Amino acid sequence: MSLHWLIAIAIIMLLVMGKVMMEIPRGDPAKFTIMQLHKSLGLTVLVLTLLRILWRLTHAVPALPAKMKAWERLTANATHFIFYFMMVAIPLSGWAIASTSTSGVPTLWFGLFEVPNLPGLQGTPDQHELHLQAEGTHELLGNLTILLLLLHIGAALKHHFWDRDDVLKRMLPFVR
Repeated sequence: MSLHWLIAIAIIMLLVMGKVMMEIPRGDPAKFTIMQLHKSLGLTVLVLTLLRILWRLTHAVPALPAKMKAWERLTANATHFIFYFMMVAIPLSGWAIASTSTSGVPTLWFGLFEVPNLPGLQGTPDQHELHLQAEGTHELLGNLTILLLLLHIGAALKHHFWDRDDVLKRMLPFVR
């Protein structure tokens, strides 16, 4: 549950920072600061997600309510699978953006150390095209994550207010 909420808060922060960064003019020092924080947090989400996947593979997942319909179970499982895909693919596409950039600006993980570029992406004849593709993928997946997040929150609220089951309560820290 701790990983769920830590990652959830980080993802919301990343989505907001991503939208804010797009509005800040190039060359503004605030853009550099937010971008470095965005990259650091994104890489942190990647690591935490890999830990969470490992956790899910080694620990039982709480059972869904018995009265859930088959389509709801399928939707819940598909949504979780898509979330895991996004939580890996989005940071990797962001890392690809940084790795294919010709700006020469390093990725500094919270100012503590430089993160190396993904291997094989720099110095290739199609580096610029890879960069554009990574940017497009990153933005598209970010926007799709906003929709998925709204679906996820809506489903949790549906379970709480409509179905009156304990799905939301099980997800909330400090509520049992």
